Amino acid sequence: MNAKPIHDLSVGEIAARIRAKELSPVEVTAHYLERIHRLNPALNAFSAIFEERAAAQAEAMEKLSARGICMGPLHGVPYAVKDLFDIRGEATAAGCRLLEGNIAAGDAEVVRLLNRAGTVCLGKTHTVQFAYSGIGINHDCGTPRNPWKEEHFVPGGSSSGSAVAVAARMVPVALGTDTAGSVRVPASLCGITGLKTTFGRISLEGVYPLSFSMDSVGVLARSVLDAALVYEAVKRAVPEDGAGAMWAPGCRSLSEEGIRGMRVAFAESMFWEDTHPEVAEAVRQAGDVFGGLGARVEHIRFSLAEEAARLNSTGLIIAAEAYAANRHWLENHFDELDPVVAHRMIKGKQLAAHAYVQNQQSLKRLQKDAVVRLRDIDVLIAPTTPIPAEPVSEVDRDKETYTRKNIMYLRNTSIGNMLNLCGLSIPCGFTRDGLPIGLMLYAKPFDEATALRAGAAFQAIEKGDVRA
Repeated sequence: MNAKPIHDLSVGEIAARIRAKELSPVEVTAHYLERIHRLNPALNAFSAIFEERAAAQAEAMEKLSARGICMGPLHGVPYAVKDLFDIRGEATAAGCRLLEGNIAAGDAEVVRLLNRAGTVCLGKTHTVQFAYSGIGINHDCGTPRNPWKEEHFVPGGSSSGSAVAVAARMVPVALGTDTAGSVRVPASLCGITGLKTTFGRISLEGVYPLSFSMDSVGVLARSVLDAALVYEAVKRAVPEDGAGAMWAPGCRSLSEEGIRGMRVAFAESMFWEDTHPEVAEAVRQAGDVFGGLGARVEHIRFSLAEEAARLNSTGLIIAAEAYAANRHWLENHFDELDPVVAHRMIKGKQLAAHAYVQNQQSLKRLQKDAVVRLRDIDVLIAPTTPIPAEPVSEVDRDKETYTRKNIMYLRNTSIGNMLNLCGLSIPCGFTRDGLPIGLMLYAKPFDEATALRAGAAFQAIEKGDVRA
C-alpha cells in the first residue's frame, strides 16, 4: 500500500513521523509551501506566505530532531494564522489595505506558545475586514473561495482564509478568532472542525480586537484530535471570579475516552427555525450516533437562546466595541474602507453609554443562568449554521440580502458567544448539492474538554475506532 501524501496526514501523524525520523520538518514545510503556491492563486486563502521564515523555523526544528530533542507533540508541524495575530516583523492588516504598514513589534502570546511548541508558521490568511462579518466576503482584499465548489461560494467568516487553507489541505491546522461565530461558521461551510474557546481561555495579547468582551481565539483543523493538540499547547489558566485559577482538563487522551453516560441534549429553540431541511436532518441524525455510543440523548427547551438573541437584536454590542477599536479608520478613512463593513460598524457610535452598561449587566445575568440551566447537561446539539454555503453572487447582490444572510449564518453561533459557552463545529454530512453541513456542540464555560471528547467520539465512527 502506498504511503499517504504528507497533506493527507493528521497533525498527530505528522508529528509522530517526525519523531520517528520518517519525515523531517524541512520536508514537511517544503511540501506544504509548494501546495500553497500551487493552490492559493485560485483559492486566495493566504494573504502572506512566510517562505524564508518558515524555512528557517523548519531547519531549526530539524537540527533539534537530529540531536534527539523534541519540543512536544507539535514539533515540526506547520500552521497558519488569521491576519489578526501579530507576528514580529510582519504586518497585521486585519483584512484592510490601509493597515499594510502596521508592522508588529512582537509575536502574539498564542504565537509565542506555538513557537515554543516547535511549530512552523507558513503564513497569514485572509479575513473579513476588521473581522466584521460571518459570510467571509472582503471587498477590499478579496474573498477566499470555498474549495467545495468550482463556482465562487462563500467560505464563511471571518476566519475565511484559515478555513479554506485547512479544507484545501494547504496547511494542517490554522488559528482563527471567534466573536459571534467566526471560527465555527467557516468551519461548517468548508467541512472542517472548528473550536471556539471560552472567552479568556486563550490569551488575546497581540490579537487585533473586534469586541473586547467577546473575542476568543479558536482552532481550525481537519479533526477534533488535531484541534485538541493545538488547544493543549495554547490554553492557559484563567481567573475564576477574580480569585484563584483554573486549568483546562487535559485533552490528549481523547482517542482513549468514550462518552457512555454523557448527557447530550438537542437544544430545542430558535436554533432550528428556518433551517435548511437537509441540514436539520443531518444534525438530528447525529443524536442516533451519540445514542449508539452510550450517551443519554435528550431534548430540552433552551429559551436562553431567544433571550440572548433579543438582547443582541440590534447587534450594537459588538458594533460599539468594534467602533471603539477602529474609530480612527472609520472617522478619517471611511470612504477607503470596505463599504459594507464600514456602514455596519459605524452604527456602533449610536449606542449610549448607559445602554451599553445595562446590556453588559443583562449579559452577565444570562451567562450565569446558562450555567445553571446546563448544570445537568454535558453537551448541547444544534446546527452550526441553519443554511449551507451559497454563491457569493447571490449573497452579495445587494445590501439587504447581505445583511439578511449574515444574520442567518451567525444566528446559532452568536448565542454561544453571548452566553460565553465553548463550542465545537464538526462535519456531519453533505447536502445533495455536495455542500458540507456542520454539527455544533456547546459545552459549559471552560469545559472545552467535554466538547472535544464528544466530538472525537463522533468522528471516530468514520475511522471505525469507536469506544462507547
